[in-house]
Amino acid sequence: MLIVDDQPLNIDLLEQELAAAGYRTIAARSGEQAIALARREAPELILLDVMMPGVDGYETCARLKADETTRAIPVIFLTALKETFEKVRAFELGAVDYVTKPFEAEELLARVGVHVALRREIEAHRRSRATIRALVDQAHGDAEGELLGRSAALAHVREQIAQVAGTDSTVLITGETGTGKELVARAVHAQSGRRNRPLVKLNCAALPRELVESELFGHEKGAFTGALAQRRGRFELADGGTLLLDEVGELPLEAQAKLLRVLQEREFERVGGTRSLRVDVRLVAATNRDLKAEVDAGRFRADLYYRLNVFPIALPPLRERREDIAALLDHAVRRLARRLGREVTGIAPSFLAAAAVYDWPGNVRELENVVERALIVSQGGLLDAPLPAARSASLRAPPDGDTLESIERAHLLRVLEGKHWVIEGPDGAARALGLNPSTLRGRLRRLGIGKPR
Repeated sequence: MLIVDDQPLNIDLLEQELAAAGYRTIAARSGEQAIALARREAPELILLDVMMPGVDGYETCARLKADETTRAIPVIFLTALKETFEKVRAFELGAVDYVTKPFEAEELLARVGVHVALRREIEAHRRSRATIRALVDQAHGDAEGELLGRSAALAHVREQIAQVAGTDSTVLITGETGTGKELVARAVHAQSGRRNRPLVKLNCAALPRELVESELFGHEKGAFTGALAQRRGRFELADGGTLLLDEVGELPLEAQAKLLRVLQEREFERVGGTRSLRVDVRLVAATNRDLKAEVDAGRFRADLYYRLNVFPIALPPLRERREDIAALLDHAVRRLARRLGREVTGIAPSFLAAAAVYDWPGNVRELENVVERALIVSQGGLLDAPLPAARSASLRAPPDGDTLESIERAHLLRVLEGKHWVIEGPDGAARALGLNPSTLRGRLRRLGIGKPR
């Protein structure tokens, strides 16, 4: 509880009554001191005297309710004034209750208890909604499946996520388009202490230059043409949680300077505003650019680069973890088949062989697009369609002497080794290849493949 009164005896009396009821108290002897304490300590409730020299209780309440950091704190006025218009004025300024001096301790504690319980119920509801949002975010990331795979490269990425998630350090995720950078950001957030708070995303590449600062920091009403109302920016929305700045390399230099200030000082002003706002945000940045090269070319600030590059995570392209292709194909086929209402009994060996040697310049995102197109054009239950003609030129020519059979053999061996030669079951090689276990065993006999002793 924050007690605001210019009389020390009144503060002592209130502190004794509240302490006996189990409340912890802090005190202010002026309106200015009360506003500063409320911003810093965020009390559950404020007991506010009206008649004080300088900034009186009415003005103090008005300023508390005008500040977003203190607006939600309930205010109970304590005063000897008994006129009805004084009470009306108090409620118009945003107070939740009005207690007339001298007061009975039982009455005051009863009113305090009611408003504290209501405040806690509102906070619990807000936290519950934040938890649901976080779970939806996490479920969405799992559904995409872009971090599926057992390759050593991907295992290293998961290890890095586990190392950094429990800290508040800034993370810089780099990688080609479509490698799953957003999934890494979601994993960092989901494994952090902020997982019950929001994960807010901003795609820097999708914003017009003139709106970047407004999106980041918000704006005041009338700040520019079209600013018809006050708007909170992504930093405010992410307070207490995580902010993902996707394609951070696309930020214009003037926005980079303001972003650097927020990272250094943890405060900012809305566009058109003069009041500094403080936030507690964990920043995760992602880019497909080489930011060091951008710094050397003068397109990215060196000081901001070093601020972002605290804990770098480099996502490998799909061509560097080919052993994950089969699992990714299987996951994409099952997920997209459900969405499209298609029945799929398996994946044609020719499709698997082509996918195994394709370089996938669009990475996992391209793989999912190719699978979706194949599901649309395939006839029957077998997924069997060529890769798009525009991409076929990217296929690596097999070395001299390689045949489709030798490519298929090599692919089957990779999948079997990745599955530790387990054929059946939800995590077996047959499921990963989209084949019935008996079909796979027949193919292995035909190719002369046996489990090594």
